[in-house]
Amino acid sequence: MIRTTNRIWALKPLAATLFAAAFCVPATATADPLTYLGPDRQTKLVEGAKAEGEVVFYSAMIVNQALRPVSEAFMKKYPFIKVNYWRAESAGIFTKLSAEVRANKVMADVVEGTGVGEAVIQAGFAQPYDTPLIHEIPEKYRDPNHIWTPTRRSFFGIGYNTKSTASADLPKTYNDLLDPRWKGRMAWHAGSASGADLFVTNLRMKWGEDAARDYLKKLADQNVISLSGASARGLVDRVIAGELGLALNIFAHHPLISASKGAPVSSLLLDPVASTVGTMIVPKGARHPHAAMLLIDYILSREGQEILAEAGYFPSRADVPTRADLAPITEALKRVSEQFVSPESLNKYTASSEEMIGAVMTKKP
Repeated sequence: MIRTTNRIWALKPLAATLFAAAFCVPATATADPLTYLGPDRQTKLVEGAKAEGEVVFYSAMIVNQALRPVSEAFMKKYPFIKVNYWRAESAGIFTKLSAEVRANKVMADVVEGTGVGEAVIQAGFAQPYDTPLIHEIPEKYRDPNHIWTPTRRSFFGIGYNTKSTASADLPKTYNDLLDPRWKGRMAWHAGSASGADLFVTNLRMKWGEDAARDYLKKLADQNVISLSGASARGLVDRVIAGELGLALNIFAHHPLISASKGAPVSSLLLDPVASTVGTMIVPKGARHPHAAMLLIDYILSREGQEILAEAGYFPSRADVPTRADLAPITEALKRVSEQFVSPESLNKYTASSEEMIGAVMTKKP
C-alpha cells in the first residue's frame, strides 16, 4: 500500500499561519447576527439580509441532487437573497478558503462538507454562531462550542457485489475480513479522512490502541488494495463492475442508491459502524452574516432537511425520515452499535491513523 497524504490535513499548518499573519477580524464585527437569540431574531436577520442581498455558499453536496434544490428553495422563501454557491470536494473547498484568507478577501459566508469543517476549525478560520434550530438535532451530533452545526449524517460500511458474493459468505465481523477468501480482493480509499483513516480511527476509538494496531497488522496480510486516486463512490463502481470483492469504509448509502437503479450491489454494516456528520461553519470575515444565518436556519429546518433526505442523504434531524431505499441502513443500525466520530475526534485521530496505516500495512505499488 502506498501511503498518501490527505491534502486537507497537509494544508492546515500553512493555513493557520496565513490566517494569523494576514487576517484578523474583531469579534464584534459579525458576532451580533451570528449569536443573537432574542425574540426578534428572525426580524433582525431578515432586515440585515435584505441589505446584504446575497449569501455565498461553499458546499460538498452534489449540485443536482441537493445543492441546487436547497439553494432554489431558500431563494423562493427569501427572494431578496441571491445564493451564489460553489461546489467542490472538501479538500478543494479548504484550498479555496485558504487562498481567500491569504488574500485577505474571504468570499464564503457558509462552508459545508464532511472533513472541510474540521480543517477550517483547526486552522482558526471559523467563528461561533448559534441557532435555536440546533435543539431539533440529537444532542450527540451537536457542538457544545457552537462552532459547527450538522447538516447530514453519514454511515460507513462495506460495499459488495450481490451477484458474485453469496449472503452466507459475507463478513459478519471485522475479524471475518481476515478470512483468506478476501485476500487481495478488498480495497479502501487511502489518504482520506473518511476512507482508510476513518476505518482505523473507528477501531482505535472502540477497541483501544493496542487492539487496533494488532488487528491492522493481521489485515496487512490480506493485501488490502489502497487506492488514492479513486473516490469512495469510485470504489463502489469497481465493486459493481466485479473488479473488487469488497470496498471497505465506503458511504453505506452509495451502494443502495445504485441498487435502486438496478446495479448488483449492496452494503453491510459491521459493529461498530463509524458515523460522521457534514458540518456548516461560518468563516471569520464573512461578508453577509445575516443571510448566512438565514441559510443555516433553513438547512436545519424540517423543510431543508426533507430536501436533503430526498436527495439521498441522512438528515441530521431525528424527525425527518430517510428515503425509502435507504431503509436497510436504518434497520441495520438497530442491530449494530454506532461509533460517532465527531469533527473533534477526526482532528485528533486522522493524522495518527494515517501514520499507523503507513507503519504497519504492507506497501503496495
